[in-house]
Amino acid sequence: MFSWVLWYGINLGSEGTQQVDQIVERYPKTVTLKGGLEAILRPLEASDEKAFHDFFLRVPETERVLFKHRVTEPSVIRDWCQRIDYGKILPLLAIADARIVADASLHQQLGGWKRHIGRISIVVHPEYRGRGLARALVRELIDIARDAGLEKLEAEFMGEQQSARRVFAEVGFSDLLVLPDYVKDMQAISHDYVLMGRHITTDEEYAGMG
Repeated sequence: MFSWVLWYGINLGSEGTQQVDQIVERYPKTVTLKGGLEAILRPLEASDEKAFHDFFLRVPETERVLFKHRVTEPSVIRDWCQRIDYGKILPLLAIADARIVADASLHQQLGGWKRHIGRISIVVHPEYRGRGLARALVRELIDIARDAGLEKLEAEFMGEQQSARRVFAEVGFSDLLVLPDYVKDMQAISHDYVLMGRHITTDEEYAGMG
């Protein structure tokens, strides 16, 4: 189950703005998934509002109740699409078969104790799971986070999201915290809260591994 809806911010200031511009210029990018399916990765745009809403409507209700936001409400999606600021938020979409099939994001606190820590979230449509798309998106966001100067990454889950946690574990995340019956879904049902995390390896550390 791949269903985590969050947003992120990258370093601000003139250097940060240049950094964001350079990151956005990488896209669109095409990735080839299992079975030969090609998906185009690119940032969310204001013109995606209807397609973005349609994407969330196609996600099963049994999964949407675990989301943090009421994504079936047009006003929620409209607010996200009309308030895009790549200097603070950079949602990354996957497009296949002429429609949005996944949404990935990385978000960061712009100040305070956790300003060096990013948080990743992903939603993949059920029909496109098992093809390596979630893994490709997580790796893409790890690269973006590294280039944005972050040092650590986190991802939040409800206890039932076992398959999602496995994907993150495969790319270096491990459990940092598990709290029984700590969070509630949209139907006010309690679930375990799981926080996973990983360090970001810098280019210098990569060089040292050689």
